[in-house]
Amino acid sequence: MNTRTALWAIHLGALLFGLSGIFGKLADNLPEMIVAGRAIFAVLALALFAQLIGKAPLRLPGLRQLALLALGGLLLGGHWWTFFEAVNISGVAIATLGFASFPAFTVLLEGLLFRERTRPAEFAMVGLVCLGLVLVTPDFDLASQATGGLLWAVLSGLLFALLSLLNRASTRGIDPVQAALFQNLSVLLVFLPFAWPALPESSLNSWLWMAMLGIFCTGLAHSLFVASLRVLKARTTAVIFALEPVYGIAFAWLLFSEIPTLRMLAGGLLIVSAIFLAARMAR
Repeated sequence: MNTRTALWAIHLGALLFGLSGIFGKLADNLPEMIVAGRAIFAVLALALFAQLIGKAPLRLPGLRQLALLALGGLLLGGHWWTFFEAVNISGVAIATLGFASFPAFTVLLEGLLFRERTRPAEFAMVGLVCLGLVLVTPDFDLASQATGGLLWAVLSGLLFALLSLLNRASTRGIDPVQAALFQNLSVLLVFLPFAWPALPESSLNSWLWMAMLGIFCTGLAHSLFVASLRVLKARTTAVIFALEPVYGIAFAWLLFSEIPTLRMLAGGLLIVSAIFLAARMAR
């Protein structure tokens, strides 16, 4: 893969990640059922991609690393569940922007857990995200759908930040696609018992969109991300992934007529700007 191909790959990966909320809304199912269905297809897709692009043959990690990967799976499943709950409550646009708060959580938690010095510019990035979230929601009435959905989405961002930091310690020495495979298998084992009674009753359309989530928004997107990192610098991929909420909002506008207000657009611009700032600092 050359640089040009890697850039196309990472843009496609960001687009696929940005479509997660769209496909979740189209699946029209309970969040726990969407999570389980997504995990089923993600495990199948990642097992295939691990054989096709993995650097090492598939092997079982050690007991400690396996436990950490299982914990990562719990965080991943919780991240998905809270995100799709936010989509159900307040729509794709607010859910996507709320989740985009995860770089702010990553900066704060990284300094706290790894005792790394937080620079003033990083505090400025956190401030931009907080201001953006204030603008995204029209009011702070906990009884309103917009506020409730935004809080679920922010919780989703927190869980994803914790997953990112856990991966920093748990995936060393293991192929990234294989690590994602074990984490998605953990998601499947945890959520399948809750979803099993209703999964057989899911419509064909719901299965189709859950398959799209698992195969394209999880398996393919993650594999493209890993493959592009072998050519591109990490900060380049991070900047491109800042476009994820832009893709999500654009498709929600086109498909579901979720027309963002000027206030929401201003808040989204601040959040995306903060992600760009975080990517520039990740050197």
